[in-house]
Amino acid sequence: MLTTIQSRIANACNRELTSVSPPAILARLQEQVPELVLRHAMTRTGWHRLGGVVDADYRPVVQHIDTWAQEQSGGDLERLMDKCAASSGFVTRLEGRTHYLTAVTGERARDYIQIEVEQVQEVIERPLWTPDWTPEDLEDFIDPLDFPRLASEPVAPPRLLFRRLVQVADFIDSEDASANIRRFLGDWDRSSASESTCFCDHWILGIRDYRDTQGDDRLSAKPILLANGEIPNLPAEIVTRGADLANLIHGFDRRIGYHFAWYFHMLTRRQVSHELATAVHADLMGDFDYLPAWDSAVLQDWCDAPYSV
Repeated sequence: MLTTIQSRIANACNRELTSVSPPAILARLQEQVPELVLRHAMTRTGWHRLGGVVDADYRPVVQHIDTWAQEQSGGDLERLMDKCAASSGFVTRLEGRTHYLTAVTGERARDYIQIEVEQVQEVIERPLWTPDWTPEDLEDFIDPLDFPRLASEPVAPPRLLFRRLVQVADFIDSEDASANIRRFLGDWDRSSASESTCFCDHWILGIRDYRDTQGDDRLSAKPILLANGEIPNLPAEIVTRGADLANLIHGFDRRIGYHFAWYFHMLTRRQVSHELATAVHADLMGDFDYLPAWDSAVLQDWCDAPYSV
């Protein structure tokens, strides 16, 4: 089933775009997978990749600047620069956005599908050659840190690229999932948070590729907050006790939109102090009782073995 869903989404990304707004992308993908109820979770902006080379009329010469530069230079930077000086072309880059979509598949925090679709557009970055700048070596030519940048004029329309589809439950059961990410989702299921909302309505997993010491391709993940508006901070300086502390954490939960929110923010954000958990636990060990029993149990386990993600 997942293979066919993935294939249909990838095919939808390959079609010509009429709009790249999140609602339009959501509608396009939802049409392809009617068996799922997709939701646009978030869009990450501000990243880019190496592009290629275009001529003076912005017609494509090559797609990949790194491969082209290595072939043209033959390992000789001066030879490459002579060829560039005889050209009036431009180097491009791919400006990107990543759209995250989710679909709930069950009742547990892990029971959802996460889809990542990249929106990229090729734009002008710099002249292929300029007398005002000389790279130090081939790597500096391919991906320089300091160079005469041009206005980011598009040379091609935006397009969608299918990035990945993850059945989160399968990932959590895999050897790639860390003990802390498993515990984080398990705490959600054990707490009152699971009774008030779906995990993926407020969080997704930031999944990254890496290569381990054995040379094997692996995945890592950490929770990413789906911020909707300003998120309050709870630093150690404002931690109180008793009724004031109860009002503080319950007010935070109401602001965020689900029960026990302060606990999960404490595990993931430095702006929510771990001293908050210590103070709440001390209250519950005394004369106060302002958390449900299942939340108290989760908090007790954290105090016995603290962790963060």
